[in-house]
Amino acid sequence: MRYAAGRAGRTYVLRLLPGQDVRATLRDHAIAHDVAAAAIVSAVGSLNRACLRYAGRDEGSVTTGDLEVVSLSGTLSGHGMHLHMSVADRDGHMRGGHLLDGCLVRTTLELLIQEIDGLRMRREKDPGTGYDELVVE
Repeated sequence: MRYAAGRAGRTYVLRLLPGQDVRATLRDHAIAHDVAAAAIVSAVGSLNRACLRYAGRDEGSVTTGDLEVVSLSGTLSGHGMHLHMSVADRDGHMRGGHLLDGCLVRTTLELLIQEIDGLRMRREKDPGTGYDELVVE
């Protein structure tokens, strides 16, 4: 286990509008506001297109239709992010996985982002996993 401690910094409240790409908007926000370390605290809203990568797969999967965002969690910085999302379709069937580019807001997506002062999060290739993993400074 690796450990680092920070303190609560700025809290951002975002409302994404119809057609906005969730991942791209979060990436742009983190870069524009020089976010070094943050976490998604809350997310509620809807999508009409979800692009998720399921565990153990290299490629993403696209789901379209009326989708409710059930959860969105993870870490965020201007140096990289790791986000997971779950969505439910109109019949309540759930899908969840890594958030990819191409998730488009249907009506709204309300997000609460908590910045963590005193830390810098970035991603670095881990030889043990083969993935870009979290490095906290």
